[in-house]
Amino acid sequence: MRPGRPTLTLLAMLAGFLVIPVLSGDGVTTSNAYDVSQYFASLGLVALALTLTMVAGEFDLSVPATYLLGSMVAVKVGGGSPLLGVVVAVLAAAAAGVVQGAIVAKLNLNSMSVTLGGYLAIIGVVYLLGHSKTVQFDNFTLGADLDQARLFGVVSLRALIAFAVFAATGAILTATRLGAELRAVGADRRSARTAGVRVDPVLIAVFATSGALCALAGALQGFALSYAEPTTSTTSLVFAATSALLGGVSLSGGVGTVRGVACGVIALSLLQELLAVLAVSDYVNDLITGGLLVVVALLSAPDLLRRWRAVEARRRGIEPSITTSQGAA
Repeated sequence: MRPGRPTLTLLAMLAGFLVIPVLSGDGVTTSNAYDVSQYFASLGLVALALTLTMVAGEFDLSVPATYLLGSMVAVKVGGGSPLLGVVVAVLAAAAAGVVQGAIVAKLNLNSMSVTLGGYLAIIGVVYLLGHSKTVQFDNFTLGADLDQARLFGVVSLRALIAFAVFAATGAILTATRLGAELRAVGADRRSARTAGVRVDPVLIAVFATSGALCALAGALQGFALSYAEPTTSTTSLVFAATSALLGGVSLSGGVGTVRGVACGVIALSLLQELLAVLAVSDYVNDLITGGLLVVVALLSAPDLLRRWRAVEARRRGIEPSITTSQGAA
């Protein structure tokens, strides 16, 4: 996906969000804008976490589990001190990321198989911590404060925290060599090593950061809802992957920006709220979101058009030779 396409995608989705409800007899209110910002607050950091691993040429399937782990740990530990709950949740998820990253880097294993195992293991820990039940968080005031509309009457404190993390991550990757090293590792690992990039520490740090970001998002979500619930849902993974692809992140690695994935998250959030405004059925929502993911994945596939043209050229080249040999016979 070209660099400017995430912005164009966002603008197109925004236009649809503003126009389609009016044409259907409905309208867009500030509460709808608030809902969009809440989508960003809930799952934006999960999309950012997955994006970092994708830019590094990997794919972290454990993000839904670490998201739930962050929620469960924060709710259980943060009764007396919410900040302590967040810190413990982030450290626990980061440690899980370090383990997964070390296995991927040191043993040169496929990240999808490793993180699938990590997903199952972390989900098991979540169920164990919660005793397979919903765990309540009694500090309802904190949840109300986190979700109260503040900026322009449509952006909550939780959304502002997510935006701040996006801004900080983008600044770090732009102002330091970490961004270039991350893209180098994703683009060509052998060349990156030749250029002096310490590939293994970069990969380990990426998975640790992925876990930490997911846990932070999960912790804030748990506080906002005032409960944590063990589940095997992968909705957060689908949202994150679709947002990353809409944001111009390449499936082959080495390509992607924080700004782009932010555009992708907001664009997908607009779509989700638009479908809610139109009151479509859940299965229609799933069909549209899933179809969008497939289409964007195909458009983002590396060299897809070139390979298709090559196949067509070979097929056309074979057919004349067969015809010629039959004529000679």
